[in-house]
Amino acid sequence: MFSSSQEEHCAPSKDPVKYGELVVLGYNGSLPNGDRGRRKSRFALYRRTKANGVKPSTVHIINTPQASKVVNCKGQHSISYTLSRNHTVVVEYSHDKDTDMFQIGRSTESPIDFVVTDTVAGGQEGEETPITQSTISRFACRVVCERGPPYTARIYAAGFDSSKNIFLGEKAAKWKNPDGHMDGLTTNGVLVMHPRGGFTEESKPGVWREISVCGDVYTLRETRSAQTPGKLVENESNILQDGSLVDLCGATLLWRTTEGLFHTPTQKHLEALRQEINAARPQCPVGLNTLAFPSMQRSRALSSLQDKQPWVYLACGHVHGYHNWGNRSEQEPNAQRECPMCRMVGPYVPLWLGCEAAFYVDTGAPTHAFVPCGHVCSEKSVKYWSEIPLPHGTHAFHSACPFCATQLSLTQGCAKLIFQGPVD
Repeated sequence: MFSSSQEEHCAPSKDPVKYGELVVLGYNGSLPNGDRGRRKSRFALYRRTKANGVKPSTVHIINTPQASKVVNCKGQHSISYTLSRNHTVVVEYSHDKDTDMFQIGRSTESPIDFVVTDTVAGGQEGEETPITQSTISRFACRVVCERGPPYTARIYAAGFDSSKNIFLGEKAAKWKNPDGHMDGLTTNGVLVMHPRGGFTEESKPGVWREISVCGDVYTLRETRSAQTPGKLVENESNILQDGSLVDLCGATLLWRTTEGLFHTPTQKHLEALRQEINAARPQCPVGLNTLAFPSMQRSRALSSLQDKQPWVYLACGHVHGYHNWGNRSEQEPNAQRECPMCRMVGPYVPLWLGCEAAFYVDTGAPTHAFVPCGHVCSEKSVKYWSEIPLPHGTHAFHSACPFCATQLSLTQGCAKLIFQGPVD
């Protein structure tokens, strides 16, 4: 079902040009049941062997449904704007030799390069966790990259289906711009946030905007699927920057440029940091047994807990081994527990290393944990993500752990870890 043929024509050649990568928030380096074909936690965009981009060309104004079908049967890409039962504007798109197009959506049909499904917060559920009704569009959005330097990547709402058509029905938000060209929004919209200052230690969250089918930038609608668009933001563009977030109403993607990825920690670096912590032989201050972070592979899978697994009292940050005293309630998995060191009461959870390097804003040591999930990464990375409001559902925004999508505590988004060294 998930063939890899989509990537064969954009796979790296001897001298590949990599435009960037899209990484899905909520996964710690891979999907829970492993990456498969076009369904994976990150997708690299390479220059294709042959350009497949398209650009607007002929506009047809059609007053009968039959005429619309004739235009759509010509085998060219087109966008149809249905204004009323007997009035449709069809914009034909012709081949563009200077761009490559990549399509993202929930559909597993061949036009989709990167299959994205709803992210389930917590990250421990299996890949096949049933979603009662997905809010991600089957053909959600498209990224168009210039084949020549500086390889600019632009994002557009909606993707072309198997008939090479984007169809905006009567109920979709659409309009004619002052210059005469048609534009519109998808049902639940494609939202984008560009961080201020790039994706670095000093970055700050930007403002969430909505991207139209033609790539213009608008303020958010009153509700996610309202028929009235927001206001045009003329001084902003749909060009993706390092650290740009793309929300598809059910999954959020992080765009990392090739240059930006050069500055992220490598897997080897993260493994060295893990071994450095373990080499210091941190101890449980009560049981006095040595603690050790599990391997990156185990951390990715959130597999069964290890004997030496570090646990933390999130209210204070004291790191212990697992013990079962101090429970306020045996039944609740995140029951309140009292720290034996300082008597502070709060959640008591296992610690897992953040393995997805693309989420790190620096190469610092893993000293802080997200609250309440217990994923560990550098202080600056934890603080960056705890300040980012991510769209949740169709109305809300809240900060979340990028490694598992768990909503962060409103009162305390992160905790500084306090390790005790060996006493001998």
